[in-house]
Amino acid sequence: MGNVLCVMVDFAFLDSGTGGIPYMLALKEKQKAARCVYLGDTAHFPYGEKTPEEVSAAASSVIRMMVERWQPRALVIACNTISVTALDSLRAQFPTLPIVGTVPAIRLAARVTKNKRIGLLATNATVNHPYCARLIADYASDCEVFSRGDPDLVAFIEQKFFTASDAEKYDAVRPAVSFFTERGCDTIILGCTHFTHIAREIAAVAGSGVSVIDSRDGVANQALKVAGAGGSVAGNAAGTVAAGSVAGSAAAGSVPGDAAAGTGGGSATEGAAVGAGPAACGATASAAVGAALAACGATAGETDGVAPTAAENPADMSFFVTACSSRQRTEYETLCQNLHIPFGGLV
Repeated sequence: MGNVLCVMVDFAFLDSGTGGIPYMLALKEKQKAARCVYLGDTAHFPYGEKTPEEVSAAASSVIRMMVERWQPRALVIACNTISVTALDSLRAQFPTLPIVGTVPAIRLAARVTKNKRIGLLATNATVNHPYCARLIADYASDCEVFSRGDPDLVAFIEQKFFTASDAEKYDAVRPAVSFFTERGCDTIILGCTHFTHIAREIAAVAGSGVSVIDSRDGVANQALKVAGAGGSVAGNAAGTVAAGSVAGSAAAGSVPGDAAAGTGGGSATEGAAVGAGPAACGATASAAVGAALAACGATAGETDGVAPTAAENPADMSFFVTACSSRQRTEYETLCQNLHIPFGGLV
């Protein structure tokens, strides 16, 4: 087979837990043929309360394992904390792997807000990182941005949300929503991917006059662009799109115009994918992967004549974790049943 890499999945997604799953689902809505796998690094949850050194070390270790097991065409870091803390370092460590990060949609929020008062809901690590301050200075200098790190809400979503009652969900989001509405914010940025699970509840409590924004749409677009370019990127930056969906008061919708194509700024977004996306190429990401497998003389389930294990050759959209108690397993299995994705268990 020579030195040709047999790609097993198109996209691998990484977060500290369940937060990035809506990002995987957003990509699948755009490219149903793309083959995805998802890993929640629950052994190191929560990333948002760790030092930069701890975040970088944990992310590096788990990405190495993901590459060895699943050989992804591209990696989506569906975690704002990892992205603002370690994206440049991780790209340097894995130079042949296109990596798309996720940063708070500050640029989009500055376009959406009418009263120039924006709320940023994220982890402590994200709101306190200089990268966020730089995004605000670059794209929302004419706005007041009120930041709230909320580890308790992150923990609720990871550990209780999927088996919680509606009343418990609304009670969980009220402190954060009140923090922003009391300060007159008309736009709330979901700057931790976990919060996308609870966007509807946040929007309902905030009311129809408040827009709730996340970066799902933009990150999915960028990931498809990178994969469609055959993994070729300009310099060392695959580019992070920090623009996405506005949940409004009930259902999520898209902001018109350039909201789905904005950039977050700084080193994470200077580069752009080289070449056309999958649609322009006349092929899906999976078709490109099929060509790579053909070059290997193997199918998706075969490499070097060794049959991969279930964890190495996962069902599409499988959700794996690195640690799991019996109570957490019930939570994760409920999530997977609700979202119709396979639970792969431990890796």
